[in-house]
Amino acid sequence: MAKLVQLPPKFLPKEWNIANKTCYAKAESQRSRSERLVAESQRLVDEIEKTTQRSQKDVNKKLDQRLEEMQFWKKELDSKLEDTVNDIAQLLAYKIRLEKALESCREPLSIAQQCLIEREKRIGIDLVHDEAERELIKEVEVIQGVMTLLERTIEQITEQIRMSRSAKYSLEKDLKDKFQALKIDNHCTALTNNSPGIDYSPNTVRIEANSVTPIEWEDYTDTNILKAEKQRNNAIALRSLIDGILSETAGDMCKQCDTVNYALKNRIQETKDAKNKLEEHLAKVMDEISSQEKNIDILKKAIADKEGPMKVAQTRLDTRTLRPNVELCRDPVQYRLINEVQEITTNIERLRETLSQAETELKALNRNQLSLEEEIQVKENSLYIDEVICMQMREAISINAF
Repeated sequence: MAKLVQLPPKFLPKEWNIANKTCYAKAESQRSRSERLVAESQRLVDEIEKTTQRSQKDVNKKLDQRLEEMQFWKKELDSKLEDTVNDIAQLLAYKIRLEKALESCREPLSIAQQCLIEREKRIGIDLVHDEAERELIKEVEVIQGVMTLLERTIEQITEQIRMSRSAKYSLEKDLKDKFQALKIDNHCTALTNNSPGIDYSPNTVRIEANSVTPIEWEDYTDTNILKAEKQRNNAIALRSLIDGILSETAGDMCKQCDTVNYALKNRIQETKDAKNKLEEHLAKVMDEISSQEKNIDILKKAIADKEGPMKVAQTRLDTRTLRPNVELCRDPVQYRLINEVQEITTNIERLRETLSQAETELKALNRNQLSLEEEIQVKENSLYIDEVICMQMREAISINAF
């Protein structure tokens, strides 16, 4: 017997209609959802596009603002760097002036010291602590004081150059960083959605750990500028101080040099006057020596001339003793002859005493002559030292404004 095949159950027409309607409703619902999604997607795409464009525009604006800020600070840094470079150049020039001024002090100091040494070669009474020597000692002290001040000022300007160079280094480093940052941000500003070379960069959406805030960034540059400005003000003040120091020290040295020269010239004139007076006295002494020598010759001749009258008187007295007997009378002639002999003897003694005094006076005049000649040589030695050696050396002194 043949086996019966079981057929699937059949649906009723009503079920069939319901099933169709259900499919229609499902299709309509799916289509509606899809249409809404399409519309929502378009709206979202438009919204996101606008947001993206707005964000990109805002980023571009902020990049432009950042570039303007960096350009502003770069300009400020450039200006301060230029000022600092000029200040350093001027400080170096001033340092050279100070070094030249210090070097130019060595010759006047050496001359003043040499003058003091030469004046120690004065002899006798002329080795005196006079006004010229006091002013020379003061000149040495003035020049040494000026040199000490210049050396301290050179140390000061050397330190200021170091500080200014430190400020210059900070400015240059900041400028170098800003140049790189400008280069980078300019590149970023130039990038568009169609620029070649743009690509995804993983792990870039972050804040770097060593990054700084805008306030810290601005404070850093502002600190460098303030540092440079401070050093510039210090450099200006120091240059002004140096101008005053150079002017004042040159004035002090010139004034003291003139004072020394004036004192030396006065001393030379005093020495010349003293030498002239000594020479006048020497001439008078020489005349007196000549006169005294003539006087001695006259006295000697006078003494010699008395030998004849003495011999005559004594011969007469001796001859009259030969008178005979009562003729040997103590007559007036006898008494007068005795008086004559006594008178001539007394006069000869007086002449010899005067001759002795004249010879003593002549010796004193000769000693005075030697003393005057020695003093004149002393004055000539002093004049040679002061007028020839010292004044000629001092003519080489040239103290101009440093």
